[in-house]
Amino acid sequence: MKIIYQSVAIVGSGAMGRGIAQMAAQAGSQVYLFDAKHGAAQSAREEIGNQWQKLADKGRISPEQLQQYQSQLHVAESLTELASCQLVIEAIVESLEAKRALLRDLEAVVDAECVLASNTSSLSITAIAAACAHPGRVAGYHFFNPVPLMKVVEVIAGLATTPQTCSALSDYARQMGHTPVAAQDTPGFIVNHAGRGYGTEALRIVSEGVADFATIDRILKDQVGFKLGPFELLDLTALDVSHPVMESIYKQYYEEARYRPSVITAQRLAGGMLGRKTGQGFYRYEGQQAQWPPEPPVPQVHEMPPVWVSSRAARRAELYQLLKDLGATIETGASPSPQALTLVAPLGFDVTTVAVVERLDPSRTVGIDMLVDDASTKRRVLATNPATRADMRDAAHALFARDGKAVSVIRDSGGFVTQRVVATIINIATDICQQGICSPRDLELAVTLGLGYPMGPLAMGDRYGPTNVLEVLFNMQTVYGDQRYRPSPWLRRRGAIGLSLSHVES
Repeated sequence: MKIIYQSVAIVGSGAMGRGIAQMAAQAGSQVYLFDAKHGAAQSAREEIGNQWQKLADKGRISPEQLQQYQSQLHVAESLTELASCQLVIEAIVESLEAKRALLRDLEAVVDAECVLASNTSSLSITAIAAACAHPGRVAGYHFFNPVPLMKVVEVIAGLATTPQTCSALSDYARQMGHTPVAAQDTPGFIVNHAGRGYGTEALRIVSEGVADFATIDRILKDQVGFKLGPFELLDLTALDVSHPVMESIYKQYYEEARYRPSVITAQRLAGGMLGRKTGQGFYRYEGQQAQWPPEPPVPQVHEMPPVWVSSRAARRAELYQLLKDLGATIETGASPSPQALTLVAPLGFDVTTVAVVERLDPSRTVGIDMLVDDASTKRRVLATNPATRADMRDAAHALFARDGKAVSVIRDSGGFVTQRVVATIINIATDICQQGICSPRDLELAVTLGLGYPMGPLAMGDRYGPTNVLEVLFNMQTVYGDQRYRPSPWLRRRGAIGLSLSHVES
């Protein structure tokens, strides 16, 4: 197989530059590492060599491959040594002026056919390329750290980038064993844009006093299947990285409400509580292990009240069957008796609103999140309203924990936790499609590979039902009066007529 780029240069020897250089050499290219800091490129070459040696020691590459890879990785002492390279990938500091200056210097060295690619995660490719005499050969080539493990790369076209440039970069990504996804030059591209919903909505839930960090993480992991809860993820990426990205995308989109950052992360960043690397973030760390608070115990309830279920409850038949399986005494009258625990299961609305609208006694009313079918979830989530009596709260908790499944009890919230986070993720993803930033297929690939979600956001929308997601968003917008929750036209139209979100005809 012919290598797309026989000679490749990597400018910048940080973790990202090292990872790209390693994969390029393994793809068969002659790779030249350059760093303006004296000795940095040589140190990077040695570190990459150590990584290959470890792979060889584990039998994952042969001695012949080890020797070949090492022979293909070189150190360049000056930019002029990159003159013969067919592709130069810059992975330097995230500064527009620094990147522009570097590309201008490179244009004076390389020939007219050389492709210049930027690994920027947040800067405009169009703005970077504007400093070049030949902007058509400039593209974004955004890898994710650690590069050998994160198998997705965003190929970003600036306004002047030629289709041939992006096509060749996509082919080369495949030769490196990565999956390329094509993105337009917009803030956050695909992955950082699509990822805005998970953490920012979780932060809003905390800011409302609905639940603490650990409870929210447990709910989203157990109900939806996320590998890491949003606060575990923020601790892993560190707030000195993640908070500036939140602010950058929010500002670049002219303060679009869907991307609004949180004062919680700003305050913790200022206080140095960055996450795992500082030993203290949303969790405290001992030996890199998060110290989780214990789950609240299941209350002891000696006499269980009868249970009445709202006629408007989501998954009402399923909820009835669950109550029967749990051994509850179920009332079936048009209204609850004065002794009954009253259950509501709204989509998007809070328990308070439902109790008022349905003229229920709020002191005996508890909500349960039924967006996800009970058989598919490892955790049930209940919500009280400000008037819910402690005995009714405890009775509901004890009842739904009878079969051993975990139960979280939260304070009142439009959309509980799962509904509002999932709906926000899906809404942002469908708006990416509405804006034509990428294809639905590439969106799903980018998010599952780049963010590690259990499924793509469009598939998530199909799983929980586009009409359900629409109902959650419309009702949350009513509860909060916030433009953040207005549905994307792409979601609203497809959901209204029952079309799949993930299976889209080209």
